[in-house]
Amino acid sequence: MSINDNILIKIRDMKDSLTPVEKLVADYVLDNLEEIPHLSIKSLAQLTKTSDASVLRFCKTMGYKGYRNFIVSISASIGSMDEEQKDQYTDIQPGDDLHTIISNISRNNMKSIEDTLSVIDKREIERAVQVLRESNRIVFFGVGASGLVGIDAEQKFSRINKMCHTYTDGHSQLTAATLLEKNDVAIFISNSGNTAEILDALEIAKKNGACLIAITKYNKSALAEQANIVLSISTPEVTIRSGAMGSRIAMLTVIDILFAGVASAEYKKVKKYLTKTHDILASKQRK
Repeated sequence: MSINDNILIKIRDMKDSLTPVEKLVADYVLDNLEEIPHLSIKSLAQLTKTSDASVLRFCKTMGYKGYRNFIVSISASIGSMDEEQKDQYTDIQPGDDLHTIISNISRNNMKSIEDTLSVIDKREIERAVQVLRESNRIVFFGVGASGLVGIDAEQKFSRINKMCHTYTDGHSQLTAATLLEKNDVAIFISNSGNTAEILDALEIAKKNGACLIAITKYNKSALAEQANIVLSISTPEVTIRSGAMGSRIAMLTVIDILFAGVASAEYKKVKKYLTKTHDILASKQRK
């Protein structure tokens, strides 16, 4: 169950990883939104040149038990579209003035967080918080911008005295994955879910029995399929660096949610660590 369910965002983000037949249904739905709530499953199958079974498989891929649940969700999402249209992703173009850049970057980042709430599963967050609380050690894996998200996560969890570390290059990731054990948690951060270094480390971590958590775009990636827990994010379909910026902001938000979830559940125990780390840092500030 998503925190703020919006099936249109799910279809948009999932489209590129669907089967060819499912993609036919997805394209038709996105191109004919007003028509969809009035169609039977047979009518939609005929219009997409597929079959009733194919449409039903598409609905289940999107997380719905049946066609009726899917149609109800489509209708609800269409009803909220007017407001959302005012706040769509906007790419950064060469030569944009500073005012436009400030506006578009801010809007894209906010939109990434809002859309992530439409695809991330609350039950998966609850599971992730629980295994993090019970873990002996937490290891974060990420490359490039995703590695920076891991470094931020390490800084946060270290403050509440969790044994954790981040690895951002292929060789160190392989070494770290090799040393993981059954009660350890490995968090793999990758927007695409197909980063080669991440998948190599994941394979080793899986063999060692560690719990695998993926923070990745909402799709059918290799990372999402192999992880024990998947925390999905939604990112903009734009061409310049604003796309990577949006995914980073969404990932950082997921990390904040996990940290706050663990810290809140264990507040009596971690309060002393938060106080100690706050006081030592405050004492070093210039007065």
